[in-house]
Amino acid sequence: MAVTKEFFGETADGKAVDCYTITNKNGMRADVITFGAILKNLYVPDKKGKVEDIVLGYDKLWKYTKNGSFFGATVGPIANRIKDGTYKVDGKKVQLPQNDHKNNLHSDFYIGFHKRIWAAEAGKNSVTFTLKKKDKEMGHPGNMQVSVTYTLTDKNELKIEYHATTDKKTVINMTNHSYFNLGGLSRANVEDTMLTIYASRVTEVDRELIPTGNYMDVKGTPLDFTKGKKIGKDLHNTEFKPIKIAKGFDHNFVVDKYNGKKKLIAEASDAKSGRKMQVYSDLPGVQFYSGNCIGKNMGKEGQENVPFKGFCLETQFFPDAINHPEFPQAVFGPEDEYKTTTIYQFSW
Repeated sequence: MAVTKEFFGETADGKAVDCYTITNKNGMRADVITFGAILKNLYVPDKKGKVEDIVLGYDKLWKYTKNGSFFGATVGPIANRIKDGTYKVDGKKVQLPQNDHKNNLHSDFYIGFHKRIWAAEAGKNSVTFTLKKKDKEMGHPGNMQVSVTYTLTDKNELKIEYHATTDKKTVINMTNHSYFNLGGLSRANVEDTMLTIYASRVTEVDRELIPTGNYMDVKGTPLDFTKGKKIGKDLHNTEFKPIKIAKGFDHNFVVDKYNGKKKLIAEASDAKSGRKMQVYSDLPGVQFYSGNCIGKNMGKEGQENVPFKGFCLETQFFPDAINHPEFPQAVFGPEDEYKTTTIYQFSW
């Protein structure tokens, strides 16, 4: 186990950004940076012992200051969508930026958590990032203290622990927005990746991908991953309205038998490399996104980022839950801390 630190670059206003590298005894390595608490690299061996980076992103800091696809980012204070960018808490209306048509997506594209420089402290096999958010920043209530801890274990787990306190009742629904390609960065797309999601329902959405408040059974539909199938099998089935609207998969899956405790919620594997990933979470939902809208640009190792080059499994409370009292709620306050853990565990 080891953690090292090196200078990664400077922002346009001259602020230094550092990169922390965590390694384990099995050849895995995670690189995380203080800008956006971003997972920059994740190196994992394949079945022949070849170690490759399996997350999309950039080699240069300035590209992360743009990062329209949120590669590797810690998204917060609210991930995913809020209808009309508004909600009420304690009877008071909150107005967030309307940055996705008339709705809000991922809090704020310019000053969200993925665009902040976080303080960092290294542990034995971990790095803890911290930041403070002022009341009403991004329209979001509450002075907040936030931490995100990345830990790489000898069990080949990349553990991400989130914690936040706030002095006002507010919505907190953070996630990690890494795009995985288990075949490595040279693999053209993730269509051959086998995926299982232990969810027999999704939250039904309208044409702007906002939940209607209803649940939809996935059985017999292209959204059924309960028994496992290749991502590409139904990816382009535009006769199915939910896929046509999203231009692929971009849906919140409702975790089966959710009880607030950590459990296995999804598994993915790549036959050619032999890499497998299991996802554990204590949250009620996971957004499966197939990278439909990745803008073409040059990524790491001279490999181009293109649509469907990576997939996301973003653990979360449901999108727009605050406007649907029938959903599990993500409201936290002075006496109710936000605390959640996601684990991505690998084998080969």
